[in-house]
Amino acid sequence: MATPLSLALLSSRFLSSSIAEQPKRRSEDERGFSRVSRCSFASLSSSSVRTSNRPSSASPAKKRHWKEGEFPGTLESAPRRTPIKNLKKKIDNKNNAKAWANTVTEALADRIQKKQWEEALEVFEMLKEQPFYHPKEGTYMKLLVLLGRCGQPHRANKLFDEMVEECCDPTSGLYTALLAAYCRNNLLDDAFSVLDKMKTLPHCQPDVYTYSILIKACVDASRFELVDALYKEMADRLITPNTVTQNTVLGGYGKVGKFDKMEEVLLGMLESATCKPDVWTMNTIISLFGNMGQIDKMEQWYEKFRNFGIEPETRTFNILIGAYGKKRLYDKMSSVMEYMRKLAFPWTTSTYNNVLEAFADVGDVKHMEYTFDQMRSERMKMDTKTFRCLINGYANAGLFHKVVSSIQLAEKLEIRENTSFYNSVISACAKAGDLMEMERVYKRMKDKHCPADSRTYSVMEDAYGKEGMRDKIYDLEQDKLKKVAVADEVESE
Repeated sequence: MATPLSLALLSSRFLSSSIAEQPKRRSEDERGFSRVSRCSFASLSSSSVRTSNRPSSASPAKKRHWKEGEFPGTLESAPRRTPIKNLKKKIDNKNNAKAWANTVTEALADRIQKKQWEEALEVFEMLKEQPFYHPKEGTYMKLLVLLGRCGQPHRANKLFDEMVEECCDPTSGLYTALLAAYCRNNLLDDAFSVLDKMKTLPHCQPDVYTYSILIKACVDASRFELVDALYKEMADRLITPNTVTQNTVLGGYGKVGKFDKMEEVLLGMLESATCKPDVWTMNTIISLFGNMGQIDKMEQWYEKFRNFGIEPETRTFNILIGAYGKKRLYDKMSSVMEYMRKLAFPWTTSTYNNVLEAFADVGDVKHMEYTFDQMRSERMKMDTKTFRCLINGYANAGLFHKVVSSIQLAEKLEIRENTSFYNSVISACAKAGDLMEMERVYKRMKDKHCPADSRTYSVMEDAYGKEGMRDKIYDLEQDKLKKVAVADEVESE
């Protein structure tokens, strides 16, 4: 039996011999080609001599009458094809138009993916001016969802009106996307107005997804009386709540401490034939007790769901890691991570973020940086929470020069700067006592159209209060009032 080494030597000998034979074959082919060409030229010259020596006849050649089914070698009066003028120019223009269309649509998709709502709207306006533009439901759907997620519900409403003016028929999905934009920004009255409008349109009736989004907004606002009313309305319309709806309500009751209601909903899910609890139900409840710091109850419910036959997933383990980390139970946190490896569950960005957060909260820079280096070595994707944890950790440890380097790295990696990111930077400036830099970050936040929230104002007011700057606190109050006034003005438009 030939070994790999002998086969390799044999193949190398074969290649060398074949390469050596190539010049011989080439010379033989060239000699053969010359013989053929000489013969062909000789035959052409002899035939031309014969035709030239033949006497010319005075009588014209008779025209041959071709039989039906035959085809002459040449046509005496073949119609000449009309040439197409500037054919290459037309093809180039068509290809350029296609390339331009692809470029604009790709740019729009890129802006939507990066959640750059202003740039996305600018590219969309460019797209609408092109002759090949045709309004599509999918494009409007993506833009409405983007504006809702970026805290621009009134821009979403304006875009929806523009869509209707373009004679693009709204659908139930588009109305639901607009309703979701209002719900994400806690504008329940506007969301219910959209629901009432949908109920008047025969082809845009609300479905279970519409009600689920609205119920979640009511749960987040602790408006459980509206949740009951929506459940009754769904029953009247013969719309059955799905597991997502039930999980949302179940988690809402748990957040406000209505554990009897929570268990009532869970019992109904266990008895239901169409709405059984799933791993999301498990994650909702253990996350609830984990965030409350009730580790014993979290572990009890984890075992209960395992007895129900529900298997955990990666997110389940990430919830456990986060809960143990907040309580500084590092041994249990490490055990869960080892258990994930044993069951072949991958460590995700959320896994690392939870570990980073655990060390950042106590200012343990050594272990935080070790975790971050391991995250980078595994080429794990970093997100906004990753850098929020780094900024908070360095600020808690008093290493403010590393806060600056973390912000610069986030800009280099094009990490999305949202409200929570700016809040971390503002909080770090406040801890450092650098109020001028804190004001610059707040100005940049406004220039980027990133809405401030209650935590933003709370951190800044505390920083100004410690220095006795009552005038600055007054200016912040005016900013809050101006923000409410602008929102009301846009809504009236």
